[in-house]
Amino acid sequence: MDTRSTRAGDVGDTLIYLSASFLKVCNCCRSYSAVRKYLIVAVVCFGYLFFTVHVSHTSNRQDKRPELWTGNSVYSRSKTNQGLADGEVNESVSPTRVNVVYITLKSKRHKPAIIRGTVRPKLRKKKVKVKQQDGVPDREKSERQITNTAVGRLPYSEFNGRDDDYSSIRIYSTRAPPWFSSKDITAMRFLADSKITQIDEVAHRGFSSLILFKSATNRSDNATECCGVVKRPVDMSEVFAFHLDRILGLNRTLPAVSRRFHSLGDGQPCPVVLWDPSLGPVADQPSEKLNWGSYQTSLKHKCWHRGVTPKPEWGCSSIHHHEWSKLVVFDFLLQIYERLDKNCCGFKPRPEDTCVELGHHEECKNKDSIELTHIIHRRHDPHHLVFFNNKGYFDRDEDNLDFRLLEGIKELPDQCVFVLRSQRLREKLLQSLFLDQQYWDSQGGRQGIEKLIDVIERRAKVLLTYINAHGIKVVPMNS
Repeated sequence: MDTRSTRAGDVGDTLIYLSASFLKVCNCCRSYSAVRKYLIVAVVCFGYLFFTVHVSHTSNRQDKRPELWTGNSVYSRSKTNQGLADGEVNESVSPTRVNVVYITLKSKRHKPAIIRGTVRPKLRKKKVKVKQQDGVPDREKSERQITNTAVGRLPYSEFNGRDDDYSSIRIYSTRAPPWFSSKDITAMRFLADSKITQIDEVAHRGFSSLILFKSATNRSDNATECCGVVKRPVDMSEVFAFHLDRILGLNRTLPAVSRRFHSLGDGQPCPVVLWDPSLGPVADQPSEKLNWGSYQTSLKHKCWHRGVTPKPEWGCSSIHHHEWSKLVVFDFLLQIYERLDKNCCGFKPRPEDTCVELGHHEECKNKDSIELTHIIHRRHDPHHLVFFNNKGYFDRDEDNLDFRLLEGIKELPDQCVFVLRSQRLREKLLQSLFLDQQYWDSQGGRQGIEKLIDVIERRAKVLLTYINAHGIKVVPMNS
């Protein structure tokens, strides 16, 4: 029964009771005068009106209060009583404050997997003391180590309003990913955040013309941080290559970040690579040029393996045997062909590829005489390679990969293969590339980065299949 009809019945009973009481009063007051009779009638009427108004007001307030808590509003009844007959009430709806829905129009922020978010740390400016030796600062000595010839100075001016406390290298957790050393992080911050004072185009021995920038915030205790090499925006894969190298545990590339210049690259982000003045080609003399034939012969003899000094007739260079295995894993995943297959003999090149434009692709008939290029090492460390000029190609399908890079390789480093088999390559690349905000944004954020990782993951599966099919040994190759 409806509560309102119940309240109406109660009011009716009260009215009958008051009427009966009024008749008794009238019978008792027959002996009174007319003035007293009218006075008694007025008091009874006033009491009746007050009681009626008070009951009606209390009834209306009680009817409205459940609407706030039980959900019996117009919207709630249309939802909870949907499908019930007229006049029926769904008694299963209990009063609650939990059924509140908050609606926001702000889209969710997509972050890379397993990135611990904390407050961005503030960068503290450190005063750098310049050590003097023989009256010459270390910075000047490091610049003298760069044996180059200046081609010309390029015009350059810093962006106006640059925030010195802001870093495009974002590390939100207590420490950087474990595959980066403290020197890597220092170099990345130097390349991304240092104030540039000068940009020169120089010709260094063994290299083509380079664009170097110098900074006023050099660390005096590390002479290799005096300069950075600025490359073209189309070479942005250099940054991806640096992160992939560290994750695979190779540690053969130079630190690289993305940076936007005011007067270079039309304002587009450019890859910037840390310059090491001790770099030089493995074969300094024309008579020492490495070609495909001598390279294959050195693989068979395992030059410098287990400390054995190679014989002169083996045609070995100063590079240790394991270095070639590390190089081919890196180059195959990124499809870098300029080092071992500059003539594009192992795949079908495109018309815009350098090997086709220069006519080198037509020289593939005599494969053994093809020279290897960009084979670099440090002069004080002749047994280990340095991966320089790491322009990768992500637009090559799996049916057109350069398997010539793997020719003659019988062993691969276990650490690299372990990472490829661990199913965590994507997670680590997301964590690592997220550090470089300029590169992350230039590739279209996480959506663009995921597409690049898709390519590397597919090539990793192809490489693992190749290892199993050809019986390639997976062995430790610690330096």
